[in-house]
Amino acid sequence: MSVELDIADPVTEEAAALCQPDLVVAPFLKRRIPASVWQRWLCLVVHPGPPGDRGPSALDWAILEGRSEWGVTVLQATGDFDAGPIWAHETFALRAASKGSLYRREVADAAVNCTLRAIGTLVSKRDPASALTPNRPQGWKPIVRQTDRQIDWLRDTTARVLSKLRSADGQPGVEDALFGLPCRLYEGHPATPELLQALPGAAPGEVTARRDGAVLRHTVDGAVWIVQARNALACGDGPPFKLPCALAFADAVDALPSWPAALERDPAEWGEIRYWEVGPPQARVGCLSFDFHNGAMSTDQCRRLQKAVQHAKRRDTRVLLMLGGADFFSNGIHLHCIEAAAHRSTDSAADESWRNIQAMDDLALELITTTDRLTVSVLRGNAGAGGAFLALATDEIWAHRGVVLNPHYRNMGNLYGSEYWTYLLPKRLGAAAAARLIDSRLPIGAAAALQMGLLDRRFDAAGAAFEAQATTHALALAASDNLPARLAKKLNRRRADEAERPLADYRKHELSRMHRNFYGFDPSYHVARYHFVHKLPHSWTPRHLALHREAGLGGVARS
Repeated sequence: MSVELDIADPVTEEAAALCQPDLVVAPFLKRRIPASVWQRWLCLVVHPGPPGDRGPSALDWAILEGRSEWGVTVLQATGDFDAGPIWAHETFALRAASKGSLYRREVADAAVNCTLRAIGTLVSKRDPASALTPNRPQGWKPIVRQTDRQIDWLRDTTARVLSKLRSADGQPGVEDALFGLPCRLYEGHPATPELLQALPGAAPGEVTARRDGAVLRHTVDGAVWIVQARNALACGDGPPFKLPCALAFADAVDALPSWPAALERDPAEWGEIRYWEVGPPQARVGCLSFDFHNGAMSTDQCRRLQKAVQHAKRRDTRVLLMLGGADFFSNGIHLHCIEAAAHRSTDSAADESWRNIQAMDDLALELITTTDRLTVSVLRGNAGAGGAFLALATDEIWAHRGVVLNPHYRNMGNLYGSEYWTYLLPKRLGAAAAARLIDSRLPIGAAAALQMGLLDRRFDAAGAAFEAQATTHALALAASDNLPARLAKKLNRRRADEAERPLADYRKHELSRMHRNFYGFDPSYHVARYHFVHKLPHSWTPRHLALHREAGLGGVARS
């Protein structure tokens, strides 16, 4: 298998000619596949809609229209968009969730299932065409325009506001205004009736409170927490990019009253970090979730999460579950907040990078030195870069079958990385395997991660079923007779490791390399971060993905 980013027709044509593939799969198609490719090679397109649906905004329309069921279709590329023969399709219930969350969970699962079924048809049938279903297009649906998502704060209900925000999640956001300034809005959560009772008399459209970097904006029948915004004025002379509302509108948000969410609270009350406990006395399990936007963790978020871990450690529990977020466990330092520092006259991206990585390290250290209870990272979603190594700071790592790990840093301008990975990763995999993993720069599925020892347990269920199974296993661990002996062994091992080489020495080594990344003469990290934050398109496919471009392969991709 090999990968080529669809940058331009001549590049795609060249890639196919070099690879000579049996099959071309387009899992996230934004342009028409050149006729010179689909007429010569079998091309299967993964469309995020059920059979008959056509157009570039399939899932956007489904959310806006309040559909209860949606699907994924794998169809053969022809001269018309989304109109070729169907090789496989699958439907699923449409949650009340953001477009990004649906893509990462239901759509991704259905896409994998359908693609594998299509490949199975290809390899098992002498005449694949006999197994295909003719597509019956129901008409082309155009791209969703901003006018289709425009929020009318004087008329739209909370449910309608949320559907518009959710349909634009990730890209392109909803054009609106906050504090009298034009912007785009991202990610919304409903306010609870209890909170609204404490803020009576607010007019629709009025912004009345702040929490965890978000602002509370009222609707005709309630209010929503708006988490992210893109404000051109927050980015100085540079192009605007998405930020927490507290950074995008710093002065205005600072003037709002703060309404922090209690750490232990009803799950309906939105907040980034929440703690709760389950289980009988003497066998309690603590659960700590931290649902940060896209898994990015700013300096402030790391500090708040560290305090939450300290709170959990003061509780009388035997197991602590680090649950991350519903869609991401963690993706490490917050590149958008770091980029914002580059636009402040009194700050710099290098300084904020340094503060952020120190805060990540402090959080990891808090977990590594927790020796009086068992700690488990429960990966409900993907983990990447420093977030993947943060998971290593706990005693065990559990994940469901759909989780993907990206345990490396080098794709971000050859970052060396920290979070005590030079201690944690070789300890798990051995020095040689750890070095190969860091150098590979490839994603790792849950099955492969379990096989190599990067995971301790892989569950077949996902979503709420996975969380229930993980909780059941944690309760069994908390009640097990051998847990005291296991904790004593853990404490002795930590003491022995510290005597052999202190954790402070690992951190000093890692941060010396990170300091060079942030402040040294090589700007690769700063360039890569800028490209990532501003979503600049790739001009070429990284060579570790484009195996067909490697010398000596004879024009055929191998893996």
